[in-house]
Amino acid sequence: MVLEPNLSFQSAPVPTQCTRFNFRTFRWMQTMIFAIEEINRHGTLLPNITLGYKIYDSCSTPHQALKAALELMGSKEEAHGSAEVKGCQGTVPVVIGDGGSTQSLVVARFLGVFSVPQVSYFSSCACLSDKKEFPGFLRTMPSDFFQVDALAQLVKYFGWTWVGLIAGDDAYGRGGANIFAEEVHKLGACIALHEIIPKIHTDEKISDIISNIRSSRAKVILVFAVEQDAAALFDGALREGLTGIQWLASEAWSTAAVLSTPKKYHQILQGSMGFAIRRAEIPELQNFLLQLDPSKSDSSTNPFLNPFWEEVFQCHFGDKGQENITERKPPCTGTEDLKSVKNIYSDVSQLRISYNVYKAVYAIANALKALRDCEKGNGPFDQNTCPDINKIEKWQLLHYLKQTNYITRFGDEIKFDENGDPAAMYDLVNWQLNSDEEMDYVTIGKFDETTITGQLQIKHGSIVWNGNQTHVPLSVCSSICPPGTRKAIKLNFPICCHDCVVCTAGEISNQTDAIECVRCLPEFWSNDERTDCIPKQVEFLSFSDTMGITLTAISLFGSLCTCIVVLIFSWNRNTPIVKANNSDLSFLLLLSLTLCFLCSLTFIGKPTQWSCMLRHTAFGITFVLCISCILGKTIVVLMAFKATLPGSNVIKWFGQAKQKAIIASCTLAQVIICTVWLVVAPPSPRRLMPRESAIVILLCEEGSAVGFSLVLGYIGLLACICLLLAFLARKLPGNFNEARLITFSMLIFCAVWVAFVPAYISSPGKYATVTEVFAILASSYGLLGCIFAPKCYIILLRPEKNTKKYLMSKASDKF
Repeated sequence: MVLEPNLSFQSAPVPTQCTRFNFRTFRWMQTMIFAIEEINRHGTLLPNITLGYKIYDSCSTPHQALKAALELMGSKEEAHGSAEVKGCQGTVPVVIGDGGSTQSLVVARFLGVFSVPQVSYFSSCACLSDKKEFPGFLRTMPSDFFQVDALAQLVKYFGWTWVGLIAGDDAYGRGGANIFAEEVHKLGACIALHEIIPKIHTDEKISDIISNIRSSRAKVILVFAVEQDAAALFDGALREGLTGIQWLASEAWSTAAVLSTPKKYHQILQGSMGFAIRRAEIPELQNFLLQLDPSKSDSSTNPFLNPFWEEVFQCHFGDKGQENITERKPPCTGTEDLKSVKNIYSDVSQLRISYNVYKAVYAIANALKALRDCEKGNGPFDQNTCPDINKIEKWQLLHYLKQTNYITRFGDEIKFDENGDPAAMYDLVNWQLNSDEEMDYVTIGKFDETTITGQLQIKHGSIVWNGNQTHVPLSVCSSICPPGTRKAIKLNFPICCHDCVVCTAGEISNQTDAIECVRCLPEFWSNDERTDCIPKQVEFLSFSDTMGITLTAISLFGSLCTCIVVLIFSWNRNTPIVKANNSDLSFLLLLSLTLCFLCSLTFIGKPTQWSCMLRHTAFGITFVLCISCILGKTIVVLMAFKATLPGSNVIKWFGQAKQKAIIASCTLAQVIICTVWLVVAPPSPRRLMPRESAIVILLCEEGSAVGFSLVLGYIGLLACICLLLAFLARKLPGNFNEARLITFSMLIFCAVWVAFVPAYISSPGKYATVTEVFAILASSYGLLGCIFAPKCYIILLRPEKNTKKYLMSKASDKF
């Protein structure tokens, strides 16, 4: 930070003073010096060339960074808070820094005008990749674009769809947060809240952010901010008692000791997870860091040493103007042992940004080497010229920096892409408490942008989640929709908020959070859980179901009754009532009725090609045979009474032979119709698979509607003729006039089959077959009951009426 003086514009302003000495920044500075001295000491990379440096403190403020850049570009005055190696002359051809993205934005705009190369070690804002605006900017720190991509993949990997986002109020925080929101939206997740941490950390504003976190119901929160802003947020979380949040860390604080060291944060930050740039171990660096000695160093060449020493050992050197402070601190001797102190500066276990500084120095050194090794006549500039090593132009060095490609002694390839960015490689670190109640950064995975497939790799077994949990926390706006349901978007809510709707019948979903249900194939249906398609239940009139058993019993009972009538008539075949209406026709009629009852059984059972052809032809032929017999009996009744008239010889035209010929010819006509039907378009089994039904209906399709209509129509024609003749003979004299019985039977027969047509058409599935069987049985029982029941009654119960005298008595009276 920096303390700005009040400007009166009446006298020269006093030098700007920085406050709150930063150990980590000082270590970065020392790492740069270490790398430069290492290159100068070995001499193999740049023989006969000695690198020098000037160091300025930007105080983490844009205007101070710009002021330092102006001084580096050629000011003759020595700036306050700078370090310069003796013997360095001329302007600086390249700048390493600044750390923060906001400061680098200001400096890069200025240096870019003069084509001065700038290599940053910590500025990650994606906006700095714009080469039109920042032509001279390069960095060894990956762009936030890659970090955001890694974070978005992490969110997708663990199935978080409702994520909170809190950003710092600077270029780093706002830029990274905006890119993250866009990437997460592309992956189908939603931002539960998007808050900005102000640079002035008021308790009221932080409390508002904590309140919004609670109301959002998000359990995973990404904090994309520098460590100072993150610390202010976590202080508020502790103050407000906010727990149970899985914090995701941006690179700026994913390994920040200022957050991991104080034990007060352990309660809420244990299990936090974030990406950090690759760590390295630099041999001899720790010894270099610890060899500082104020008693042997000139404070004019390193003005940062004394403030550092005072901050480490909480003492003072008695500098002028520090009376109020020094009174409360012991004096510094300069002989204090730096090795006895354990702090962020001396901790080299997490050399991440320091490694970036190290790589930046070596990138510049390799660029200088390439520049010096340029062969005359093969140079990259106009007319294939090479740069003058004794007078290096800044734009020339920038050209070689962009072409830099070298392998560090740690095996990492260092090169810049067209945007001046390095390849993005991150470690995924997890904050875990060790046995000493100290926070460790445990590497649980990595992200490598150079890998074509599988950029994100995670070791599940090593993860500890917030609250020391071992299972992945759930962070969704709505509960996960189980298999058998689908997501239905809520109106006026983000896309991640949804209701779970059960799939409709006939549709399934066999995965969680299905967007839509899949319809089963026509021959399949969904199970009760709506998770799998199972074969539809096949439905037909079966012998095993209740309806089939009932109809079978009724059919067999009708056949049995007919057989009993046959036995009764056979036993009493010589009695007048049996002989009255041609016993041969009666027995033939009983045989045909038996066949009518039995033909109904062909309609029960699984339809096959043969059963379909048999059931319709057997039905048509047996019923025609039955109606033909009744027609013959009706004609016999009419002719019998006509024959009793004086001089009538009509009986000779309707003898038994003629009656049988009528029956045979009528039946033959039906046989011909059925034969043509079977040849042209026979009935066949068919599977009906309604989309909205859980059953497959097996039935017999008529094949030819004309053939089926002719069969029924012919039966109906014979029945109508028979009914007409019986109606005409109903009032003929006689104690037992069979014409009346035939009239009643044919009325029932016609009524049944007239009602059958609309019932058959409107009946669904197997019930159409049931309707047809019912019509067959009803009409058969009607014929059996109306024609033969009265006769059996007289034979069995009123034998006194079964005499020729009784039957002929009224007829004799009439004539």
